[in-house]
Amino acid sequence: MKRISRALVGLAALSLLAGCGPSAAQQSGGDRDELVFAAVPSEESASLQQDFQPVLDMLAKETGKKITFQKATDYAAIIEGQRAGKIDIAKYGPFSYVLAKQKGVAATAVAGQVEEQGGEPGYTSYAITRPDTGIRSLADFRGKKVCFVDPTSTSGYLYPKAGLLKEGINPDTDVQAIFAGGHDASAIAVAKGDCDAGFAYDSMVDRQLIEKGQLKPRQLSTVWKSATIPGDPVALSDSLDPAVKDKLTAALRDKANSDYLRENGFCSGECKIGDVDGYGFKPVEDSFYDGIREVCATTRDKQCQ
Repeated sequence: MKRISRALVGLAALSLLAGCGPSAAQQSGGDRDELVFAAVPSEESASLQQDFQPVLDMLAKETGKKITFQKATDYAAIIEGQRAGKIDIAKYGPFSYVLAKQKGVAATAVAGQVEEQGGEPGYTSYAITRPDTGIRSLADFRGKKVCFVDPTSTSGYLYPKAGLLKEGINPDTDVQAIFAGGHDASAIAVAKGDCDAGFAYDSMVDRQLIEKGQLKPRQLSTVWKSATIPGDPVALSDSLDPAVKDKLTAALRDKANSDYLRENGFCSGECKIGDVDGYGFKPVEDSFYDGIREVCATTRDKQCQ
């Protein structure tokens, strides 16, 4: 299975690189007429480009460049794509961003995703179960079938692993771990009884799946909440032309939000942005993600290496 996983990651990365074309790696952002924006859906989404289109259109106007959207299959593909110079603007998960930096990807976070106006770019991981399982805390996870999201998911694996270790539970040996592939898939698997318990990020459980009719209120119980996790960052390639990079940074920090995009005709109605139907983005620095690095030091997870 490990060999298959590595092969699939490699194929995903190659697929993404092929889709981006050769020009992105051959020229700097100042010379090219096209920039590539890549993202991975946090759930099974067929409309990821539509979710980001108002932001893409705004960035195109601000920079005078064509912004091409690339839906990646996983974060490994984005890491390899940005390392190879095929991706200029990458929307990471917080853990995958830290991993990218650790792997030598020359990119820097400039904006973090927020879900509400006035909110901070952060969220929490939930441990969830059905009310009838008798599970009341992480200590009760021992010996249970537990749904995680993905080995490179911050709220779907890394923070949960740290929480379990603090309870003396080794997630590699003391539970039957299942990787569901998405936060929505993890929560739904728990609700259906495919897993005794699992993990997903807060608003997926509290709001998104309920609004979509895929979960009923109080169908799941939350038995643990993590410390605040820094929000998903947008990272710009360091090799971009400084003038283009400055324009992108200012636009993402000040204009990539529902209010500005609606008021300036890039979208209408509620104008929810991104795959979490959020408000938009706020300024962040690389140091904002030091909490992830500390959790990596605690867990010593192989994904952190």
